Amino acid sequence: MKLFYQPEGRLRLTLEDRSYLEVKPAWASPLSHPNRYLALLDGKGREIVMVEDLAALTPENRAVIDAELHRRYLTARIDRVLHVKTEFGVTYWTVVTDRGERELVTQSLQENANWLTASTLLLSDVDGNRYELDVDRMDEQSRRLVDATV
Repeated sequence: MKLFYQPEGRLRLTLEDRSYLEVKPAWASPLSHPNRYLALLDGKGREIVMVEDLAALTPENRAVIDAELHRRYLTARIDRVLHVKTEFGVTYWTVVTDRGERELVTQSLQENANWLTASTLLLSDVDGNRYELDVDRMDEQSRRLVDATV
Protein backbone atom coordinates (compact mmCIF):
# COMPACT_ATOMS: atom_id res chain seq x y z
CA MET A 1 0.00 0.00 0.00
CA LYS A 2 1.29 3.45 -0.94
CA LEU A 3 -0.44 6.73 -0.05
CA PHE A 4 0.64 9.94 -1.75
CA TYR A 5 -0.57 13.33 -2.96
CA GLN A 6 -0.84 13.86 -6.73
CA PRO A 7 -1.51 16.63 -7.58
CA GLU A 8 -0.79 18.57 -4.40
CA GLY A 9 -3.71 18.25 -1.98
CA ARG A 10 -5.35 15.21 -3.63
CA LEU A 11 -4.80 11.99 -1.72
CA ARG A 12 -4.24 8.90 -3.85
CA LEU A 13 -3.67 5.23 -3.07
CA THR A 14 -1.90 2.40 -4.87
CA LEU A 15 -2.82 -1.00 -3.50
CA GLU A 16 -1.16 -4.01 -5.14
CA ASP A 17 -2.32 -3.80 -8.79
CA ARG A 18 -4.97 -1.06 -8.36
CA SER A 19 -4.79 2.70 -8.06
CA TYR A 20 -7.39 5.02 -6.60
CA LEU A 21 -7.43 8.62 -7.75
CA GLU A 22 -9.38 10.04 -4.83
CA VAL A 23 -9.08 8.68 -1.29
CA LYS A 24 -10.61 9.87 1.98
CA PRO A 25 -9.76 8.44 5.41
CA ALA A 26 -12.65 7.97 7.83
CA TRP A 27 -12.63 6.56 11.34
CA ALA A 28 -14.95 3.57 11.65
CA SER A 29 -15.34 3.85 15.46
CA PRO A 30 -13.79 7.15 16.58
CA LEU A 31 -15.31 7.19 20.06
CA SER A 32 -15.13 3.53 21.07
CA HIS A 33 -11.82 2.70 19.32
CA PRO A 34 -9.77 5.89 18.85
CA ASN A 35 -6.76 5.42 16.55
CA ARG A 36 -7.99 2.02 15.35
CA TYR A 37 -10.11 0.93 12.39
CA LEU A 38 -9.45 3.59 9.79
CA ALA A 39 -11.36 3.09 6.54
CA LEU A 40 -9.88 4.40 3.31
CA LEU A 41 -12.77 5.36 1.05
CA ASP A 42 -12.87 6.04 -2.67
CA GLY A 43 -14.35 9.20 -4.22
CA LYS A 44 -17.87 7.74 -3.98
CA GLY A 45 -17.54 6.85 -0.30
CA ARG A 46 -17.02 3.10 -0.83
CA GLU A 47 -14.53 1.31 1.37
CA ILE A 48 -11.26 0.38 -0.34
CA VAL A 49 -9.42 -1.03 2.66
CA MET A 50 -9.67 -1.04 6.46
CA VAL A 51 -6.53 -0.23 8.43
CA GLU A 52 -6.97 -1.90 11.80
CA ASP A 53 -3.95 -0.33 13.49
CA LEU A 54 -2.10 2.78 12.30
CA ALA A 55 1.09 1.48 13.92
CA ALA A 56 1.26 -1.13 11.14
CA LEU A 57 1.68 1.57 8.46
CA THR A 58 5.05 2.51 7.04
CA PRO A 59 6.43 5.81 8.38
CA GLU A 60 5.75 7.47 4.99
CA ASN A 61 2.12 6.28 4.84
CA ARG A 62 1.63 7.18 8.51
CA ALA A 63 2.84 10.75 7.88
CA VAL A 64 0.39 11.15 4.98
CA ILE A 65 -2.50 9.70 7.03
CA ASP A 66 -1.69 11.89 10.05
CA ALA A 67 -1.69 15.03 7.88
CA GLU A 68 -4.94 14.06 6.18
CA LEU A 69 -6.68 13.16 9.45
CA HIS A 70 -5.57 16.43 11.02
CA ARG A 71 -7.06 18.31 8.09
CA ARG A 72 -10.26 16.25 7.98
CA TYR A 73 -10.94 15.88 11.69
CA LEU A 74 -9.99 19.30 12.95
CA THR A 75 -11.22 19.62 16.51
CA ALA A 76 -11.41 23.02 18.15
CA ARG A 77 -11.87 23.55 21.87
CA ILE A 78 -14.80 25.79 22.86
CA ASP A 79 -13.79 28.03 25.75
CA ARG A 80 -16.93 30.19 25.99
CA VAL A 81 -20.47 30.11 24.63
CA LEU A 82 -21.70 33.61 23.78
CA HIS A 83 -25.10 32.85 22.27
CA VAL A 84 -27.24 29.83 21.37
CA LYS A 85 -30.48 29.79 19.40
CA THR A 86 -32.49 26.71 18.35
CA GLU A 87 -35.11 26.77 15.59
CA PHE A 88 -36.81 23.76 14.01
CA GLY A 89 -34.17 21.31 15.26
CA VAL A 90 -31.24 23.45 14.07
CA THR A 91 -29.01 25.07 16.69
CA TYR A 92 -27.00 28.21 15.94
CA TRP A 93 -23.99 28.80 18.19
CA THR A 94 -21.71 31.79 18.68
CA VAL A 95 -18.65 30.60 20.59
CA VAL A 96 -15.08 31.50 21.44
CA THR A 97 -12.66 28.67 20.62
CA ASP A 98 -8.93 28.18 20.97
CA ARG A 99 -8.85 29.36 17.32
CA GLY A 100 -10.93 32.50 17.83
CA GLU A 101 -14.62 33.42 17.73
CA ARG A 102 -16.80 31.16 15.56
CA GLU A 103 -20.38 30.79 14.48
CA LEU A 104 -21.45 27.21 13.93
CA VAL A 105 -24.62 25.35 13.09
CA THR A 106 -25.60 21.93 14.41
CA GLN A 107 -28.54 19.81 13.36
CA SER A 108 -30.24 17.27 15.60
CA LEU A 109 -28.26 17.57 18.82
CA GLN A 110 -29.36 14.01 19.67
CA GLU A 111 -27.09 12.81 16.85
CA ASN A 112 -24.42 15.53 16.77
CA ALA A 113 -23.71 16.14 20.45
CA ASN A 114 -21.98 13.32 22.31
CA TRP A 115 -20.90 13.35 25.93
CA LEU A 116 -17.36 11.93 26.09
CA THR A 117 -17.22 12.26 29.89
CA ALA A 118 -19.58 13.67 32.51
CA SER A 119 -18.36 17.18 31.70
CA THR A 120 -16.89 16.95 28.16
CA LEU A 121 -19.15 17.36 25.14
CA LEU A 122 -18.22 16.79 21.50
CA LEU A 123 -20.27 18.78 18.95
CA SER A 124 -20.24 18.14 15.19
CA ASP A 125 -21.44 20.97 12.97
CA VAL A 126 -23.12 20.76 9.56
CA ASP A 127 -19.73 21.14 7.84
CA GLY A 128 -18.24 18.13 9.65
CA ASN A 129 -16.09 20.21 12.01
CA ARG A 130 -15.81 18.95 15.56
CA TYR A 131 -15.78 21.07 18.70
CA GLU A 132 -14.95 19.85 22.18
CA LEU A 133 -16.10 21.69 25.28
CA ASP A 134 -15.60 21.01 28.96
CA VAL A 135 -18.48 22.57 30.88
CA ASP A 136 -16.55 22.35 34.17
CA ARG A 137 -13.95 24.77 32.78
CA MET A 138 -16.46 27.28 31.42
CA ASP A 139 -17.82 30.45 32.97
CA GLU A 140 -21.29 30.40 34.55
CA GLN A 141 -23.09 31.98 31.56
CA SER A 142 -21.58 29.43 29.16
CA ARG A 143 -22.58 26.54 31.44
CA ARG A 144 -26.15 27.80 31.65
CA LEU A 145 -26.38 28.11 27.85
CA VAL A 146 -25.02 24.59 27.32
CA ASP A 147 -27.29 23.12 30.03
CA ALA A 148 -30.35 24.80 28.50
CA THR A 149 -29.49 23.58 24.99
CA VAL A 150 -28.17 20.04 25.30
